[in-house]
Amino acid sequence: MITLYDADRCPYCARVRIALAEKGVEYETVVIDLDDRPSWIYEKNPLGRVPVLEEDAFVLPESAVIDEYLEERYPEPPLWPADAAERALGRLLVFRFDQLSKPYYALRREQDGARERLDAELAKLNAILDAQPYLTGREFGLADITYVPWILRARDRMSIELGSFGALAAWLERLSERPAIAAELDVVAAL
Repeated sequence: MITLYDADRCPYCARVRIALAEKGVEYETVVIDLDDRPSWIYEKNPLGRVPVLEEDAFVLPESAVIDEYLEERYPEPPLWPADAAERALGRLLVFRFDQLSKPYYALRREQDGARERLDAELAKLNAILDAQPYLTGREFGLADITYVPWILRARDRMSIELGSFGALAAWLERLSERPAIAAELDVVAAL
């Protein structure tokens, strides 16, 4: 059985929850209080961060790596496209995710210029979604899972209006119809 060391407010954990749900993989959850982390979590991840996935004696931290592991361990349904070029472009978005996360967290810390930097990154995502229905390509997948927790939290917890990013807003509406994303919407609403 898989155990996920998890925290509802953590968007990195949301990535793994969504991937597990999309794969239909059952798991147990151990909730970690991010304001009072237990000392033993550092045995699972020396950085003390969640998510951490544990399966038997195998322990794996880092959401992007966990999602890749889940894709290989549970190949159905696939969350990367069969087309090598689409897969590579999706992985590039995952690799460059910090271009969105840095201004997102800067805005949460109310740093000067953060909103403009975040809007610029949202505009880049919007341009991608003008050309294709999903960040992963023609089908929903891991690149979408990588970004959606932050977009949901920006919209619902930080009052970021997506009206000027029509393709991004439409993408989020399409994703909201997926049970895994609908479940995450409930998590965000409860924060």
